[in-house]
Amino acid sequence: MKPLAPLAAALLAALTTFNPLPAAAQDKMTVVLDWFVNPNHGPLIIAQEKGYFADAGLEVEIIAPADPSAPPRMAAAGKADLALSYQPQLHLQVAEGLPLKRVGTLIASPLNCLLVLEDGPIETVADLKGHKIGFSVAGVEEALLSKLLGDADLSLDDVELVNVNWSLSPSLMSGQVDAVIGAYRNFELNQMEIEGVPGNCIYLEESGVPTYDELIYVANPDTVDHDRVRRFLKATELATQYIVNHPDAAWDIFAATAEELQDDLNAKSWTDTIPRFALRPAALDFGRYANFEAFLHEAGLIETVHPVSDLAIDPAATQ
Repeated sequence: MKPLAPLAAALLAALTTFNPLPAAAQDKMTVVLDWFVNPNHGPLIIAQEKGYFADAGLEVEIIAPADPSAPPRMAAAGKADLALSYQPQLHLQVAEGLPLKRVGTLIASPLNCLLVLEDGPIETVADLKGHKIGFSVAGVEEALLSKLLGDADLSLDDVELVNVNWSLSPSLMSGQVDAVIGAYRNFELNQMEIEGVPGNCIYLEESGVPTYDELIYVANPDTVDHDRVRRFLKATELATQYIVNHPDAAWDIFAATAEELQDDLNAKSWTDTIPRFALRPAALDFGRYANFEAFLHEAGLIETVHPVSDLAIDPAATQ
């Protein structure tokens, strides 16, 4: 091949300089959170800020919902590619006929606990007899509480349930109730410590309740783009590795994204949440979903036991 003449070489250089090849288009994805941005969402925010989504060829829009009950229904209706939800709620939603399946995991262990005052009258589940218990979500939380009580030879008839409408730790600290179910061990427990009214968690998974994934990604199985989901989960896996290896640097990146995150509560919650992140967000524990489905059926919350294939997808098996 002959070398280019000087003029031809100059023209080629000019064309390359002023008409660069277009960058590869990024595949767009919309992810609706379960609530406002908080440390539970660390891997998503870090994947966004560190460029892991972009490296995976994705342009991810992360949306905080106005109504926390809406995200799964948005995903089911095709108004979002992915939504954050909770494994216990997924079982009920599938039983209702919503076209949803779990496609990944964000928080791989329960955060929910039965929260009591550290210096209060409740030290064990057996001490709940005759006391008031606050709750926010009927159904699953009542089933969880019923299991806790049953293992202590008590029933729901032995306690008084009070709907505290999401005011969990305030209702406990004010003495409105003696315990609350649905409080998060990485949030309300820290909130109470900061307020100077320390609490104590009675852990569900240590009291007879089958363990479960707290936060999961759900999608409509009829419309989900499996390739994009695999790339999305790989990016969040890289982000989780970064958080685990560099917790302080990751916190600085996370907190810098919004002024309201820069307080003691979020900082403490960040530290307590890191061990809860799914190190393998794509991995599916079939037994975990089968066991919780059986638990809800035994509790009378679902009429039919669905196979795990109706509830969850293993992204690695959808090549």
